[in-house]
Amino acid sequence: MSLHDGPHPPFDGGHRSWQQLADRLLAGALHHASPTGALVNMPGPSSASGAWSDGMEGFARTFLLAAFRVGGARGGDPNGVLERFRTGLIAGVDPRGRERWPRIAERRQAVVEAASVAIALSETRPWLWDGLEPRHQQHVVDWLSGVVGTTGYTNNWVWFQNVIEAFLAKVGGPWRQADLDRNAELQESMYIGDGWYSDGAGPAGVRQSFDYYAGWAWHVYPLLHARIAGVPLAGVHRDRLAMFIEQAAELIGSRGAPLLQGRSLTYRFGMLAPFWAAAIAGVSPLPAGTTRALAADVVSHFLDAGAVDDRDVLPIGWHREFLPLRQVYTSGSSPYWASKGFLGLLLPADDAEWTTPADRPEGGSRATRALAAPGWIVVGTPDDGIVRVLNHGADGFRGPAGAVRTDNPFYQRVAYSNLTSPELSPDAIARPLDSHVALLDAGDAPSHRDAIERVHLTDTVAVSRSRVHWLDTANADAATWASLRRGPVVTTASVVHGPAELRLAWWTPPADLEHPSAALAADEVWPDDPGPWRFRIGGWPLPFSGPEPRITAAAATRADGVRSAVLPVRGLDEAGTTIRSGSNPFADHSATPWAAQSATARAGEIVAALVTLSGTASDEEPSALAGIDVDTGNQTVRVRWRDGTVDQVPTHAQVQA
Repeated sequence: MSLHDGPHPPFDGGHRSWQQLADRLLAGALHHASPTGALVNMPGPSSASGAWSDGMEGFARTFLLAAFRVGGARGGDPNGVLERFRTGLIAGVDPRGRERWPRIAERRQAVVEAASVAIALSETRPWLWDGLEPRHQQHVVDWLSGVVGTTGYTNNWVWFQNVIEAFLAKVGGPWRQADLDRNAELQESMYIGDGWYSDGAGPAGVRQSFDYYAGWAWHVYPLLHARIAGVPLAGVHRDRLAMFIEQAAELIGSRGAPLLQGRSLTYRFGMLAPFWAAAIAGVSPLPAGTTRALAADVVSHFLDAGAVDDRDVLPIGWHREFLPLRQVYTSGSSPYWASKGFLGLLLPADDAEWTTPADRPEGGSRATRALAAPGWIVVGTPDDGIVRVLNHGADGFRGPAGAVRTDNPFYQRVAYSNLTSPELSPDAIARPLDSHVALLDAGDAPSHRDAIERVHLTDTVAVSRSRVHWLDTANADAATWASLRRGPVVTTASVVHGPAELRLAWWTPPADLEHPSAALAADEVWPDDPGPWRFRIGGWPLPFSGPEPRITAAAATRADGVRSAVLPVRGLDEAGTTIRSGSNPFADHSATPWAAQSATARAGEIVAALVTLSGTASDEEPSALAGIDVDTGNQTVRVRWRDGTVDQVPTHAQVQA
């Protein structure tokens, strides 16, 4: 059932419509609650933690939604949901109860869910916690106290421990300053700059895990922690939150479609949480009313795409239900961290954010900007609502160098957008094509990458490199191990001019081959692939359902005018478009254009293609490029555009620190 049909009122983005949507989601979720309400097991597969943990997860994440709904209404609870959560809470923390929750010592996932329970109890304290019998309060304290003194948190999980212990301290429970001091040190070690945090680091200390967790965890929990403690948000967090929002706003298209990149995407409009956090803290760089307008556009985008199904359930997926989007920790209850997107309900209905007329611009000048912390160039075109991210710094890589797997499609593609998704079927992950630069081996298998090394970044030119390898497997997911063959170092460059990207690539021998005295990698026992190799550049995977798009060589155009194309420019003499089915969260099928070379790629030889994704397609191929010149003496590539603009691409620059 559409939100615009039947008993559901239309979502207009106002304060009341957010309350109504919260009520709808709560009603749909609580239909799946256990007899006491302690366990909420939503339809869908179980996570790696098991159904018992998943039921706790369903309770905690919907309790968070109820807390924002009721707490924001200053206790107003027309549907009586808080009483249902009170009953479930009592049963969940009862150590002898039949529907008790796993303790933190029994399931690590309990740390995550305990944080939501602590936040929800704090936000609804006058109407729930303060009315609990002392023995029930003690049961809650005992259950939450399982986190005190625990260690081993290396990413955004440090904030879960912080908020739990803050609540415990507030209600007279146990807590440890040593836990908070250790977490503060780790928080600072994950801060990169410009408001960005890396969500963890690899064993060598490389911090390149950039995704939505930078906002909905690293920036939201400091505010929630401060609210529990009853203190203002610390100045350092205020400053970083403001810087982050100023950049994150550019990752949402003018029509409300947010960027699809990184893990846990099934939380959908949970990505709005940092925007609301900035408004609540009074540090948002956006004018009053703009956060409301932006949030309304995002939620409307998902509702119109069917993200809430006819059972009033948020299934695993992005738009529709799409199970390949999940990670091993994802259950049918996990999507309810979309509850974080309702954080704005904590603002009173008469707050300026709700009452000030504001609209997001539907058009205007094109925006191209480098984001130094994640290593991205962001290219936005408001006239078609497309946001493109050219990725030369984020790889989600937390393993040791040489501990190679498939490319993680959520992090290691060269490009991401808000209208396309990496292909997620097992064969697509094992044989990456979309938004990927590959060396094809003698059997035409595409290479995968190791960790990304940054080389160069400006507003229009980005360069990165990685040692590549080939996996000996036909099907895979993002966690698959397989036997492999090591390859050379492939350098990829993106040169941006408006919505067009000139993508260049070349290979060089790995450093340990050039310098035999260098320390051997941990997996040096893997054999080297002897070659020969040839390059292939894959374009944007254009999603479609129904009629196939119009395809001409390496270009695909949908009926609505959205077009993905790859135009060979240098060293590439083959072109085509690959159709895949069942691998895309946007639609039933996808069309990915590509260009390749038929001859063997020689070391240092540069290949190039013009790669475009546009919502204003024409019958002609992109013609913005005038030509490219390779200057071997100065070790640069000179890119000339028809409007006279010239960009320089360094071909032998050192890796950035």
